This record gives sequence, C-alpha cells and structure tokens, in this order.
Amino acid sequence: MSADMVIVRKEGLYCVPGQFYIDPWRPVERAVITHAHGDHARGGHQHYLAAAPGVNVMKSRLGPINITGLAYGERLVHNGVTISLHPAGHVLGSAQVRMAYRGEVWVASGDYKVEADSTCAPFEPVRCDTFITESTFGLPIYRWQPQQEIYDDVNAWWAANAAQGRASVLLGYSFGKAQRLLSGLDPAIGPIICHGAVQTLNQVYREGGVWLPSTLMVSDVAKNDIGKSIVLASPSAAGSPWIKRFGDFSDAFASGWMQLRGARRRRGVDRGFVLSDHADWPGLLEAITATGAQRVIVTHGSIAVLVRWLQQQGLQASGFDTEYGDDETEPAAPAEEAGHA
Repeated sequence: MSADMVIVRKEGLYCVPGQFYIDPWRPVERAVITHAHGDHARGGHQHYLAAAPGVNVMKSRLGPINITGLAYGERLVHNGVTISLHPAGHVLGSAQVRMAYRGEVWVASGDYKVEADSTCAPFEPVRCDTFITESTFGLPIYRWQPQQEIYDDVNAWWAANAAQGRASVLLGYSFGKAQRLLSGLDPAIGPIICHGAVQTLNQVYREGGVWLPSTLMVSDVAKNDIGKSIVLASPSAAGSPWIKRFGDFSDAFASGWMQLRGARRRRGVDRGFVLSDHADWPGLLEAITATGAQRVIVTHGSIAVLVRWLQQQGLQASGFDTEYGDDETEPAAPAEEAGHA
C-alpha cells in the first residue's frame, strides 16, 4: 500500500485507506463528489457522497442516482477515515473533501474561488498536512477585479444596449456562472431572459434558498420588450436558431479567459467580461497558505508553473495527472497566450 493517503488510479483520485474515490472519471463503487460540473461529477457510480446543498444540482444533471448528502462540517467515518466536506466557494454545493486518518489530514479542494458571492457558501480554509489544489488560472497574469465592478460593467453595457433597442446576449456556463451573473443584474433595466438550460438550474438554486431576480423564457416576453432585455445563455447557444430570435443583438462572453488578448476575438463577441468561478493567482496562493500544508499536489491547469513557484517557497509540491477539464470553455487559451501576456 502506498504511504500516501490519496493516489491516482485509472478511475481517478483514490483514498487508499478509505477505499473510495474523489471525483472519479470512470465508474466506481463509492465516489465522493466535490461539485456537479461535468468533469467532476459523472454518471455510473454505485454510490455518491456530496455536500447537502449540491444534492439537487447533482440529481438535475445526472438523473436518478444513489446519493447521500452531508452537511458542511458534518463528519462521517468510512473504513477508519474521517471524512468531512467544507465550502469551496465555486458553485452551489461545491466542497473540499477533508480526510483524516491516523493523525494525518489531507484536503482535496476540487475547484474553488476565494471571493465570496451570494450564490454559494464562501470558501473555508481547512488546515491540513497535504492540500490537493486546482490551478485553472495558475499563472501570475490572472488577477481578478472585484466582482461588483464586473456587475456594474455588465449592467452599464445592458443599459446602453437597451437605450438603443438592442437585446444584450450574455454567454456563460449554464451552471454556476449564469446564476452568479444573474445575482448581479439590475432588473430595473429590463426583462431578464434565460435559455432553458440556465432556467432549469435557476430553479434548483431558488429551491436551495438562493435569491435570484425574476427570470423569463423568451416566449414569455412581448416582442416590443425584447430590445430592452438581457439574455443569459450557455456558450453552446451561440449561432443557434434559438439565439436568432433576438434580432440585431449585442453579445458578450463572461469568463476568466477574457483577460487574455485574443480570447474575445476568438469568441467573436462584442464584449468580454472577466469573471471566473475559479481562484486567480493571488487567490490560489492565499488559499494554499491558509491551509498551513507543507505538501501541495496540483491537479489541473497550469500545473508546472504553480508547482515550481511553491517549491521555490520551500514547500513539497508536485502534480497529479487527472482528466479534469475546464468549465470556463476556452481550453486552448493558456497554451496560446501564456508566452504573450
């Protein structure tokens, strides 16, 4: 048996003494899921464990599953490993997995951000010996503006378009990003229209106690009011017959990748808003420092850069090879742009 509490197997990250997987990418008997984005929560597992606020999101995305919800901070002992889930601040129900065994503590963070928002529980630093971290935006060029400034920019763009009678189409990931954007919109400007994929998740958020402004389907809005509206849709809606219903609209894309030169051009949109549900470079360093961990394992994103920086700070740092993807939907950007930032 490996001396490490968590290792990588072909199915995913495996807790050796606990005999369970964390966000596995192939079907397993027992899976602890950090959050419901598709690269972390997949179908086919025999049993799922997730944070209680994320259970209904998981069901809405995966259908009928055998799932147990654990309240944040509640402890469960499985094969001698004490498991608890702690807020990751990424999306509704996102969690870090704390594992304690024979006096040693490991934490697998999943995806996280350190800036709090109103749509999910804020990130909670968890002290540990070994911290498994993401690094989606693990380059020093990534530094986010306060989200309220982004909300103000979005509302100003929407108001300017509405004054000209043009609909504003705002593209962002349907789970998490869309609801966070929605929470910052000013409904006094005009109707807020959501694509069906977004509206389904809005309902799950509302049922989970998250306040969101009132939203409509396009069929509920009078034709004369379309030009005053803002439309929240997933990136896959771009260029679809559905989106053509809005006529001569202005469009924008919300993503952390919008900080890179060329990202907006590749998307072919009028505006890019830099808003990410992942930690930026200072946020990653803040979160890692707060754990007090002397060992850090990086799972996805700019692994080499973050590992090298951590090693220079005297920490034991390495990477895990995983199959986690990118819910920001611009996977080619870092390789293309990192040398030109």
